Amino acid sequence: MTEVVAALIWDGNKFMICQRPAHKARGLLWEFVGGKVEPGESKEEAIVRECREELAITIAVGDVFMDVVHEYPDLMVHMTLFNAAITEGIPQKLEHNDIRWIAVDDISQYHFCPSDREILNKLEQQPCC
Repeated sequence: MTEVVAALIWDGNKFMICQRPAHKARGLLWEFVGGKVEPGESKEEAIVRECREELAITIAVGDVFMDVVHEYPDLMVHMTLFNAAITEGIPQKLEHNDIRWIAVDDISQYHFCPSDREILNKLEQQPCC
């Protein structure tokens, strides 16, 4: 089981999604910013580091929005999605193909990683911050 973290970052009634690079597993699918928890790192520390590395932003980590376990053909992930807010910086595409701010009503227009499906369903049922 691989421990991963992700951030649900809101700006008004829109939240941030990122498009995976074409050369990576699940390339060009959309996801929440995040990544693997490194040894000796808390989940909160991991999501702060990932946002800094991938988007050049500093975030304030809030409470857990949702936990998801998903089995891909090549790995099993336990993802913890945190509510978060940008405290410093403007998101930059340091790793991702694209970054977008979308409303809950726009979810169906994007192809997301399968592990995000439960999260997106929850967002659609109880939208916005």
